Amino acid sequence: MPSVPRKTTLLLPVLALAALVVYLLRRAPDESPAGNPPPSPALAKGALSLLGEPPDWSRLNLYQNTINRADFERLLTTVFVTGGAWREFIEIRDDAALIRTGSPSDPRVFHLRFAPAGLEEKPTRMWKSSADLPPAPQGKPLDGLHIAIDPGHIGGEWAMIEERWMKAGDHPPVQEGDMTLLVAQLLRPRLEALGARVTLVREKNEPVTPLRPDALLAVARQTPPDDDSPAALRLLAERLFYRTAEIRARAKMVNETIKPDLVLCLHFNAEAWGDAANPTFVDHTHFHLLLNGGYTDGEIAMADQRFSMLDKLLGGTHREEADVGATVADVFSRRSALPPYLYPPDSPTVRPVNANPYLWARNLLANRLYACPVIFMEPYVMNSTVDHPRLVAGDYEGMREINGRMRPSIFREYADALTEGLREHYAGRRGVAE
Repeated sequence: MPSVPRKTTLLLPVLALAALVVYLLRRAPDESPAGNPPPSPALAKGALSLLGEPPDWSRLNLYQNTINRADFERLLTTVFVTGGAWREFIEIRDDAALIRTGSPSDPRVFHLRFAPAGLEEKPTRMWKSSADLPPAPQGKPLDGLHIAIDPGHIGGEWAMIEERWMKAGDHPPVQEGDMTLLVAQLLRPRLEALGARVTLVREKNEPVTPLRPDALLAVARQTPPDDDSPAALRLLAERLFYRTAEIRARAKMVNETIKPDLVLCLHFNAEAWGDAANPTFVDHTHFHLLLNGGYTDGEIAMADQRFSMLDKLLGGTHREEADVGATVADVFSRRSALPPYLYPPDSPTVRPVNANPYLWARNLLANRLYACPVIFMEPYVMNSTVDHPRLVAGDYEGMREINGRMRPSIFREYADALTEGLREHYAGRRGVAE
């Protein structure tokens, strides 16, 4: 997931912009791109993420008596956090967790009651797990499942601004947002044929958010940058648009309108390519799948991210993500022959999941805010000598010779492998007790 440069203006209503500024005055940096250090805990304490809203902690009452102490501590320390700063905000007692709702000096605390082991109540949630689904009709293993497909990024005229555009020589440009939408369009009928109800989060190369960079300049000015030049403020406003406002708008749609059982976030990976008009290429490719987790100390210190982490932990999304993800990763890797992408062992932003080399827990805005299990796909490498020729070849039926090998369309390979992974998982896991 690299970086490169989009436009259009739509003024934000004055009252809404004022509200955003109020939030930003209390803000701290949101998640860092891969390779960047996490935000400083000292800077973040008691703050909110960019464009984040103060959480309603009473919502966690849905999870009273739904988890025992041992499971809570195990999930927290092995999946959801990467450091030890959580102890400033969460005190684990035998019968309850005391969770600070503000900074460490804020006396307000939410009490989460633990259940005795073996007497846990089932949490209330809006999504159906594999275990919740009854036996399926013949040939319809996805029957009764509502899947949202989120084609990552935006593409189209926005691809350069969102840094998901590269062009090599006389080849057509590679635009991640265009490619993920193509895969989504191929994937939908395949999943529907297996019985799923499928909704696309976006159906064209246009933003979901009504905000545009010009409207976010006022917010950018309230965010103390290292460089407050007009160019730097413009860059920050653009990033607020495509990295933050856009994903938050998609989360609102997913949680309040679509209300799916599972979200498939489609992406293509890339390695640092430098100049997008003259990119650097690598000679390898890889694949991995991201589940929510891996919150850094700085992220835990932000009230909205701490709340979302606990909502995910208590809601049981990790178990479902790991279960679905393991089958998807196994089938996808076999069908695509992609090796796993391995994070450095000392990476502060991820946790390995169940010793599966393809599964990693990482705190991304999408898999944090979507209120159901999320499978975040990162196959192929856009600036790879292995994958780039297949990407610029476009979509086609059947097989074509590429680099001396007969290969299917990379987009159909993506859609077919993901479909088969989901088919295999739900065919074998429906109604199986958690």
